[in-house]
Amino acid sequence: MDWLAIVSGFGIGAIVGMTGVGGGSLMTPLLISVFKLHPAVAIGTDLWFAAITKSGGSWAHHRHGHVDYRITGLMLLGSIPASIATIGMMHLTGVTKGWASALTLALGIALLLTAVTVFYRQAWQAVGIRLERWLPESRKRGLTIAAGVLLGVLVSLSSIGAGAVGATLILLLYPRLPAQRLVGTDIAHAVPLTLVAGIGHATLGHIDWGLLGALLIGSLPGIWIGAHLTKAMPERIVRTLLCLSLVGAGLKVIH
Repeated sequence: MDWLAIVSGFGIGAIVGMTGVGGGSLMTPLLISVFKLHPAVAIGTDLWFAAITKSGGSWAHHRHGHVDYRITGLMLLGSIPASIATIGMMHLTGVTKGWASALTLALGIALLLTAVTVFYRQAWQAVGIRLERWLPESRKRGLTIAAGVLLGVLVSLSSIGAGAVGATLILLLYPRLPAQRLVGTDIAHAVPLTLVAGIGHATLGHIDWGLLGALLIGSLPGIWIGAHLTKAMPERIVRTLLCLSLVGAGLKVIH
């Protein structure tokens, strides 16, 4: 199973390298269907996988000045308390069969949301520009915090949303943000959120540490190779294949 985990990590890493999103979205369904983990353990393990693999990218974007820390701070103002509150509810109620069903449903919905956001990525900017007339700067602060709250709950329940969904929410609220700063800001927000949610799941015993280590060993060369492959593959084909995989995984999980 260790070799299977390394190969799986390599495959997910390659997808992350090629697309910039989708790694976490495909990791949790993989952990549930292939490695037969309990949904809560799969979610907790994926949160740590995301926090660790995205840390390097976050640091690189910071060094290049691609992070808008005002937006990141506002989103964290909503997402971190929301994540802690969600984990607190899981502590108080226990991870019962009802919670397992809720986690599975949240995972399926998050997968489908991610598929939609990835597929229509180029259209969101146009929508955001149209919304600008109704969204003066005075309203954006509260909406940015609210977006963080939504992501905090979604990520804590499903481990999914900090990447593609988070980037889409930022793009809708700040459509004129340069692409590099959009990506950098999204990753800078995702790392502390997934880490806090991951620590919360660890306190509930929801981490398979041995499996996590094997996945990380495979993912590092996968990300490097995927980043080089992206130059050879048309973005539309990669994005379409990723969306089909997300929809298939989402429907399977919900079913």
